[in-house]
Amino acid sequence: MKLSKLSSGPRQCERSEAISEVLKFSKIFFLVLVINLASTTGSFSQEIQQGYFRSPVKPGGRNYLSGNFAELRPNHFHTGLDYKFGGSEGEPIYAAADGWVHRIKVSSFGYGNVIYLKHPTGHITLYGHLRNFNPRLTEWMRQKMYEAKQNELEVYLTRDELPVKKGELIANGGNTGSSGGPHLHFEIRDSLDRAMDPLLAGFTEILDNIPPTPQKIAIVPLEIDSRVNGKFQRIELTPVLSGASYRIPETIRVTGKVGLEIQAYDKLDGAENQNGFPKFEVSDETGLLYSLTVDQVDFNFTRHFLLHTHQNRFTRLYHQPNLKFDYFSPNQPGTGYFELEGGTKKALTIKLLDAYNNPRLVNLTLTGTDLDSTVSDGAAPAKAQTSYIKHHMKIKVAQTDKGGLAQFFIGNNVYEVLPAYQDAQSRTYLWDLRFGIPSKIDLCSEILIPELIGHFPLGKEHLHAIDKLKIRTEENSLLEDLYLRVNLSGPSNAPVLRLQETTEYLWNPIELTWDVSGYTGDKSRTHVYQRSPNGSRSFVGGEWEDGQIRFKTRNFGSFVLAVDDVKPTITPIRVNGQGMRFTIKDNLSGIRSFEALVDGKWVLMRYEHKQAVIWSETLDKQPLRGAVLLKVTDMAGNIAEWKGTLS
Repeated sequence: MKLSKLSSGPRQCERSEAISEVLKFSKIFFLVLVINLASTTGSFSQEIQQGYFRSPVKPGGRNYLSGNFAELRPNHFHTGLDYKFGGSEGEPIYAAADGWVHRIKVSSFGYGNVIYLKHPTGHITLYGHLRNFNPRLTEWMRQKMYEAKQNELEVYLTRDELPVKKGELIANGGNTGSSGGPHLHFEIRDSLDRAMDPLLAGFTEILDNIPPTPQKIAIVPLEIDSRVNGKFQRIELTPVLSGASYRIPETIRVTGKVGLEIQAYDKLDGAENQNGFPKFEVSDETGLLYSLTVDQVDFNFTRHFLLHTHQNRFTRLYHQPNLKFDYFSPNQPGTGYFELEGGTKKALTIKLLDAYNNPRLVNLTLTGTDLDSTVSDGAAPAKAQTSYIKHHMKIKVAQTDKGGLAQFFIGNNVYEVLPAYQDAQSRTYLWDLRFGIPSKIDLCSEILIPELIGHFPLGKEHLHAIDKLKIRTEENSLLEDLYLRVNLSGPSNAPVLRLQETTEYLWNPIELTWDVSGYTGDKSRTHVYQRSPNGSRSFVGGEWEDGQIRFKTRNFGSFVLAVDDVKPTITPIRVNGQGMRFTIKDNLSGIRSFEALVDGKWVLMRYEHKQAVIWSETLDKQPLRGAVLLKVTDMAGNIAEWKGTLS
């Protein structure tokens, strides 16, 4: 990025002489702050002894998986194994080793009905999405739920309360919680509650003789003077099969520091599911350069996986300075950065290894080139196009006879910037946002007003206010420094707030106070909803303070206001002395809670949100008698009631 600071004088877009002041920025790397040595360095990690854990499903038989450890899922790593049941519920689930019930939970979301067993080794095994517990656990848990008068409950236990033996039937598999079909989600965790790869237990019931398959290789610029095939761009290339290995047929021209990313999957014998795999190695002609192994997941930092990947699809094979996971070896700034002198070539090999050490090689070649300011960049846009890679702002604009020297307005200063590269049709400018956030950019042919409103530093509480919006971040809100883009649009009675893109991420929620003083709807039933690209809305919430609504979000995207003044619907399926069963639905905000009383006494109601069904479970199995009152409340506070009498 070449620029000069203007103190005064007339605008000179056409000026072409050398710029007097050149600012260069040095890359700053931050080592991971080690808060808990044991949990971040892995020095206390416990190995999984083969043979200690028994398969929780069909021990001694053949098992198939629909998901495995380290698989990339939306917004998280998959931290266990998903055992297939052939589409039906009721599969017997067995304790993987001697131990005791450490936690047990009944829930309609997340893992659903779930059991955590703790073992003498300190390990924890988890069994999720269960249809039901065994009779002993079912009765014990039902008693606890009646004591607490809660339809959903999590209980922590001591060692002596509910012991179990290896191979004991503890539950039946199901489809509860956020499951997309009947299966068992099984995890092995260490004594610090970090997930480990269960396949390291050596389950012979699962077979894998198939190496991973690469889908795409991405080359990405890492600094403002980096180029990939002459431009500041991220490119994705499809490897082709060459014998037993894959290769990128073309040579990639690179300038400055670049990094590699890969999209790939693994398959297990007898299943078509595209699963994950844990290990990557990058080598050149001298040997191994570095490796990346996903060997454990600390749930305190689980969303840091979003730093480890690109849009949940590509694994980044280069060091991320703010990543809390210790996956690289060596784990140090610069690992995975490639910088070649002009005219030099580097042949690289990426080895992909699954949990059974089945290898797959991908070969590619990088060629170093000098920085070039004359680069063909395709058709010129009708209006300036702005995009962002990390803290870099990229602007592409059509050529003009008015010249190419752009002005960036930063506070009280104005900086002149030459195109990073151009051709006869277009000019491309690059700006490092760490130097300052431009309030206006004069591109000679047009004036660009960026949507950027401010810099939010990583690891600090920060408050920033603009007209109609205040944004607060906490110390642990961000994954990396945030240069926030905001767009406020729409009429006063239907305002729209857009933050960043949905493919950008936060670690924990940020708080926003949105001034919508022109809004005239019923505020008692109006809340913030996130609107997806297809128009669907999901409840976010918010609290009104005069003409402002304050809410928190952990997601970027578009936010709107919506009124939900419609009560939930309650439809009886079966109501008699032997039990009650209803469907409950809500038109917009969703179900918040429900409560049933029979003859004035609280009755446990179980819920399956995927079928929108609730049903009663009595404590003493005595027939239900007396007046029935069922209350269902949605997220907007609307309450529906159903009344009846059981005689």
